[in-house]
Amino acid sequence: MELRQLRSFCAAGKLRSISKAADSLDIGQPTVTGHIKKLEAELGTLLFDRIKRPVQLTASGSTLLRLATPLVDGMDQLASGLSEADTMVPVRVASSHEIATHTLPPVVEAFLAEYPHVPLRIHSTGDRTEVLRAVAEGDVDLAIMPGVERGAEFDFLGLFPYERVLITPLNHPLIREDLHSLDQLAQWPLIMLGRHMATRMLVEQELQRRGLSYEIVVEVDDMDVIKRYVALGLGISVGPRLAIDPGDERELGVKSLSNLLPTDQAGVLTLRGKTLSTPSLNFISFLSRTAGRNPA
Repeated sequence: MELRQLRSFCAAGKLRSISKAADSLDIGQPTVTGHIKKLEAELGTLLFDRIKRPVQLTASGSTLLRLATPLVDGMDQLASGLSEADTMVPVRVASSHEIATHTLPPVVEAFLAEYPHVPLRIHSTGDRTEVLRAVAEGDVDLAIMPGVERGAEFDFLGLFPYERVLITPLNHPLIREDLHSLDQLAQWPLIMLGRHMATRMLVEQELQRRGLSYEIVVEVDDMDVIKRYVALGLGISVGPRLAIDPGDERELGVKSLSNLLPTDQAGVLTLRGKTLSTPSLNFISFLSRTAGRNPA
């Protein structure tokens, strides 16, 4: 005895019509007839008097309808409830500070406009290793970050280029120079992101590879704080272009470093083989459509 057979029988019994039952279930009339015949064969009794029109339930059919209706309705409600629950699972996201601050807001706005009842849990951090750990251990569903140096246990969907820029006080000499080497930056006090941030790691690797001496006078995990310190004249910095807001260049000097540092891809990092919820998949879709409008 299968649930689909009971569903067809209950629909036909309530509506007193095989054709109307087929229409209500959006299946073919022969399918409904087949389900009922299989039930009758399995139970060894007739469930409908097919001579009369409209069809009438036999005594056995009336008893089965009374017993089966709560079961069918309950299973339908269960399926509906599970489906609804899957669409309201929280989306847990880890991200670097600059992406959470400068890239995610339009994505979150668009996502919540269409899915207002899906909670978002966004964990913003300055520690790249913390983001990787959170994804690997299942503390978050996905991360949004540059795709460099990720392990084989992760899948990565690139979204937009991640260019680095020089950030200086207004009218700083470096803004007026042609930048042809990182030697020019190493001569100035540096205000940099934390040690585990992708941009900081890249800059230090390049400086050390060239054997250059440099001084980091301030270390901060937030690009907005770094911009304020640079504007005060405490040093220069290197950061992602996506952290530069409209109006920043009224207080800062900003210059592309694409000729000195590689342009990476920022994107979605997920644990390979992990089954994502429907809201998480919808959120990734929004990222693909929205984040690309705000390239680094």
